[in-house]
Amino acid sequence: MIVQEDFLKKIRASFNLNIYEAKIWTALLSKGLATAGELADISGVPRSRSYDVLESLEKRGFVIVKLGKPIKYIAIKPEEVVKRVKDAIQKESDYQLTSLEKVKGTSVFHEIELLHKQGIINVDPTSLSGAIRGRTNIKNQMASMIDEAEKTITIMTTPTGMVRKFEEFRKIFKRLKDKGVKIRVVTQATDELKDVLKDVKELAEVRFADHITGRFMIIDGKQIMFMVDHDKNTHESYDTGIWANTPYFASAMEQMFNATWTTLK
Repeated sequence: MIVQEDFLKKIRASFNLNIYEAKIWTALLSKGLATAGELADISGVPRSRSYDVLESLEKRGFVIVKLGKPIKYIAIKPEEVVKRVKDAIQKESDYQLTSLEKVKGTSVFHEIELLHKQGIINVDPTSLSGAIRGRTNIKNQMASMIDEAEKTITIMTTPTGMVRKFEEFRKIFKRLKDKGVKIRVVTQATDELKDVLKDVKELAEVRFADHITGRFMIIDGKQIMFMVDHDKNTHESYDTGIWANTPYFASAMEQMFNATWTTLK
């Protein structure tokens, strides 16, 4: 059986399989029931490896071993495989999250916190800045910044960016608003915002400025993150943000924002 390389790549990526597992599994799917030797011949996987590959697939719930001699393997329905893979990922994720939460209370965590605090003392404040590439990494850095907000969160963004931010940070925005943190947003008025504007205004004060555009976030006049390109002109993987923990620059930008804010509706 000849399987397209592109198809095998997609199978591997979707189900987190190695190349031999992908080949054996697709071979078994095409047969429904087969021996390890038959699957090795069909897939091109060495016979010496087919048994341990099938054992791995069995443990992960992709195949069932049929009782009898010679030993044969039965393909499980792809729909059921997807469900099992999802369940396995969820369990692993829950385990990792629980483990990380437990780490916080350990002596190891306190030691690495101390190391960080001691290290930061020796860092020139002007060095606390960096370029962050990729929208996921930018989002994670913004989440850390927002979580530290005590007084103000100042945002200028595109309509698409505003929708994205309030989907991603809704819970934390609500928590901070309840604590008295003032959240302000400047964006452009478009039809894209009609469905979400009411919900956004429950968490933040929104004003519109069609004559100016930009993408930045300022936290308490101390930290700033600004994007170097319009989000419509760059793929999310190459979106780049500049983060700086510098009250001098951040407060200056916030003062300029405040001057513009008073002229907007």
